[in-house]
Amino acid sequence: MRKSVEKSVEILKKGGIILYPTDTVWGIGCDATNYDAVSRIFQVKQRSESKSLIILVNSEAMLKHYVAEIPTQILEFFTKGRKSHNCDLSKP
Repeated sequence: MRKSVEKSVEILKKGGIILYPTDTVWGIGCDATNYDAVSRIFQVKQRSESKSLIILVNSEAMLKHYVAEIPTQILEFFTKGRKSHNCDLSKP
C-alpha cells in the first residue's frame, strides 16, 4: 500500500489524475491547485465547467486557504471532530 500512495503522490505532483477508492464508489482526483489537472478531470468526467467538483481538506486551516467565507456552522464542524461533511462553498 505504501508504494501505491507514493506513486499517487508522484502522479499528483506531476499534474496527473488518480483513481482512489471510497466507501461506495471510486473517486477521480488531482491537485486542486493545478488548473490543467482540474481541466482534465472535467474532460474525463465529461462534465460542464459550470458544475462544481468536491475538494477534500484535512483541517480548518486548509479549508480557509481555498474558501473565502466559511459559515460558522462549517467551522464548528472541525471543532466537533466530525469526519466528513458536504457543503456548497465558493471562493471568488
